[in-house]
Amino acid sequence: MRRQSLLALGGAVALTLPWIVSWLSGVAHGFSTGVTVLVSGLSVLGASFLLAWGAETAEKDVPRAFAIAILAVLAVAPEYAVDALYAWNAGVFAGTERGIEAGNLAVANMTGANRILIGIGWAGVALFTVFRSGSDDDPAVEKRSGFLADAVSLDRDIGLEIVFLFAATLWAFLVPFNGGIDILDMAVLVGLYVVYIAVVLKGDVEADEAHVGVPAYLQTFSKPVRAVTVLSLFAYSGMMIFTAVEPFAHGLEQLGQNIGIPSFFMIQWIAPLASESPELIVVVYLVNKARSTAGFNALISSKLNQWTLLIGTLVVVYSIALGQYGALPFDQKQSGEIWLTAAQSFFAIALLINFEISVREAIVLLVLFLTQVLSEFLLIRGVLELPISDYELLLVFTGIYLVLGVGLFVSRRKALGAIVRQSAGTINDAFFGQSEPKGAD
Repeated sequence: MRRQSLLALGGAVALTLPWIVSWLSGVAHGFSTGVTVLVSGLSVLGASFLLAWGAETAEKDVPRAFAIAILAVLAVAPEYAVDALYAWNAGVFAGTERGIEAGNLAVANMTGANRILIGIGWAGVALFTVFRSGSDDDPAVEKRSGFLADAVSLDRDIGLEIVFLFAATLWAFLVPFNGGIDILDMAVLVGLYVVYIAVVLKGDVEADEAHVGVPAYLQTFSKPVRAVTVLSLFAYSGMMIFTAVEPFAHGLEQLGQNIGIPSFFMIQWIAPLASESPELIVVVYLVNKARSTAGFNALISSKLNQWTLLIGTLVVVYSIALGQYGALPFDQKQSGEIWLTAAQSFFAIALLINFEISVREAIVLLVLFLTQVLSEFLLIRGVLELPISDYELLLVFTGIYLVLGVGLFVSRRKALGAIVRQSAGTINDAFFGQSEPKGAD
C-alpha cells in the first residue's frame, strides 16, 4: 500500500509541476492559448486529487462536515477570484459603461457558477453514480422497479446543509429588490455561513470509515505528522487551483470567442464551468470510490458556500474598490438571472428533502438547465426567434422551477418538517448542549 500510495501522490504532483515551474519562472505568459489550457488544466487535475486526499485524511481528526466544507471552499476559490475581479472593476470604474458592465459580469458569472453546480453537478453526479460500472457495490444506490426509478440515497446528516441552503435561497429571492447586492445581503448570507461552520465545528468526529489508497496510508501517520501532511496538501493544492484555474478559464473563453461564441455567454457559462472543474473532479473521484454520499455532501457544501460567501462578499470588494460603501449594482437582466438561480436552487432542495434523488429527477434537473442555457444561446445568436425578450425567458424558466418546487414541497411537507426539526435540534445541541464533543485519534 505504501509504494502504491507514494506513486499516486508523485503522479498527482507531477501533473502540477509543468504549470508551477512555468508560472513561477514567467514562461507561462508566453504560452499560446492552447498550451495554457493544456498545462493549467493538467495542474487543476493533479491538484484536485491532492485536495480530495487531504480532505479524506482529515476525516480522522475533525468532523466530516467540516473537512468537506474546507474542501469546498478551496475547490471554489477560483470562482471567488474571478467574481472578485469583476466586482473590483465595477467599483474602480463606477458610473461608467465599463463599471456597469463589470457589475453585470460579476452577477452573471456568480449565477452561472451556481446553476452549473446544480444543473450539471448535482444531476450529473447522481446519474454517474447510478450508471457507472460497479454501481452495485455502492451502498448509496437503491435499485427500484419502474422507469428510471433507481435512486441515490444521501447521508441524513446533510440535512443541516440543506436547511441552511434553503434559508439562503429564500433570501436570494429578495436581493434584486434592494437595487443591488448590499450590506444587508452580506450580513444575512455571510452570517448564515458563519453560523453553519460554528455548528459543524462543534460536531463529533465520526467513527473511522474504511478508506483505501492514499488516504488510508496517510491516516497511519501519527497525529502531528498527519496534521502537517493534511495542511500541506490543502495549501499546495489550493495554490495550484488558485493560480491555474483563472488562466485555464480565460484560455477556454478565448478559444470559444475564436469560434464565434459571444464573450458575455462565455463569461457566464464557460469560465464558471472551468472554475468549477476542481470540485467536479473531486466529486467524481469520491463517487468512483463508492463514496457517493461524501461526493454529494461536497457538492451541497460547495453550493452553500457559493450561495452565501460568494454573494455576500461581492459588496465588500466593490466598496473597497469604490473607496466608500456602495451596493454592487446590476441591470434588469441580472435580476432575472438571480431569480432564476434562486428558483433552480428552490426546486433542487425540494428534490433532496427526502434524502434521495432518483434518475428521473436528475434528468429533469439536467434537461431544464440545458434547455434554458441552449435557448438563451440560440436567442442571443439570432437562431431562435421568440415573442419574448431574453429577460422574459429567464422569468418563464423561473416560474417553471417555482411551480415544480412548490408542488414537491407540498407533497413532501412532512419530510420538510422533519428536516427542519432535525437541524434545529443539531443547532440547539451545538450551542446549548451539555455534552462534550468526542474526539478520535
